Amino acid sequence: MLNIMPHLECLGQHFPKQFVKLLGIVCQSMLCCKGRITMLGLSRWSGKGGSYRSIQRLYGRSVNWLRINWVFFKTHRFKKDEVYLLTSDEITVTKSGKLTHGLGRFYSSIYGRAVKGLNFLSLCLVGVSSRQSAPLLMEAMDAGMKKETQVKKKSTKGKKKKKKGKGSKGRPKGSKNRNRSNPELTPYLIWIQDHIKQTLSVIGNQIAIAYFVYDGAFGNNPCLQMVKGCGLSMISKLQCNAALWYPYKGEYSGHGPRRKYGEKVDYRNIPEKYLKSTTVDNGVEERIYQIEVWHKDFSDLLNVTVIQRIRLQDGKTGHVVLFSDDLELPHDKMVLYYRLRFQIEFTFRDAKQYWGLEDFMNIKSTQVHNAANISMFMVNFSRFMTEQNAPNMEPSIQDIKIRSQAVFYLDLILKNNPEIARSISFEELHAPLADVGCIHQYKKAG
Repeated sequence: MLNIMPHLECLGQHFPKQFVKLLGIVCQSMLCCKGRITMLGLSRWSGKGGSYRSIQRLYGRSVNWLRINWVFFKTHRFKKDEVYLLTSDEITVTKSGKLTHGLGRFYSSIYGRAVKGLNFLSLCLVGVSSRQSAPLLMEAMDAGMKKETQVKKKSTKGKKKKKKGKGSKGRPKGSKNRNRSNPELTPYLIWIQDHIKQTLSVIGNQIAIAYFVYDGAFGNNPCLQMVKGCGLSMISKLQCNAALWYPYKGEYSGHGPRRKYGEKVDYRNIPEKYLKSTTVDNGVEERIYQIEVWHKDFSDLLNVTVIQRIRLQDGKTGHVVLFSDDLELPHDKMVLYYRLRFQIEFTFRDAKQYWGLEDFMNIKSTQVHNAANISMFMVNFSRFMTEQNAPNMEPSIQDIKIRSQAVFYLDLILKNNPEIARSISFEELHAPLADVGCIHQYKKAG
């Protein structure tokens, strides 16, 4: 079997040796396993100490995966000069049956509709220069909590404003101002905030993380205030038709409150003084504007970057609106950081395609939690392995699996035929076998 235990020695300082040894056996089995990755499948590809009952004990144990991922990342993948972002996203894993813990109906972007399955929240670190994500945490979401949040949104949207009667002026009697800097958070946002705080407490001051990046689902004030409550600035996306207002720069009239809102932002006619860059590629002109604006649902000024694309052939336009509460963040970094958020999708892809995130058949709460987190830990581990084997080449998980399977078969052959080992060395046999089926390696793009 492939000896990976030296890479897991860093975990021995924080976890029992027996647990680290069993984790190493499971990791070795996943590297060799063909077909669906389940507890039974892993037991078939494991060596000594990897019986079905042993693997079952690992899956049924309460494990601090956040700590495991962080210790492994800090030991093997952390770079001192790197800038790291904290990113998050949700993923839906389809499951059948009725007994799986957390089972419900969740929206899946792959199917374009709500499907029966499990929903997980993942937190990852993304390196800006390396453009690689490192999973830290994977938590299953309760279907009831998600449903409750959606019902509240629908109920607020369905309310219609009452028409004012004749002679009525101003707001209804007894109404109060909303505190937009301290809104009431839904159970869903409180749950996410708790996990962000847990992650930051484990990282401590070992990495200076300044930004939390999420997709357009967090493009609202309660989500922004939730992230600010964790001590981070947020980068996200607003709706393309979001109503934004320039700050008022006229003179004070001398009476009443000072005017706050100026003209409304017209996305088709943004003043040239806010233009930061213009590029033309494949018949499409891209213009990037950066503005400090007000949004009437937010309590503070927003740093907004508008990416406008114009098709020169017919003049058709479209735009994307990114925002952050950090007014000092330049437009180029805001665009880069938001684009790097997509690295978490490659993490989900690898976990599903290679490490059994779609395959596990566990139904109990602890087993489901461990199965999902083992898949994410293997993403961390496999990327470290590919970086070690080919530091200047594009990493290939498929190559790592093929070489691991070659070692497994070769060990089995030599164990049952010791006379072969007397005439030829393991290294001479392994070299030609390991490359059978590997892809042609190519250098990383500059």
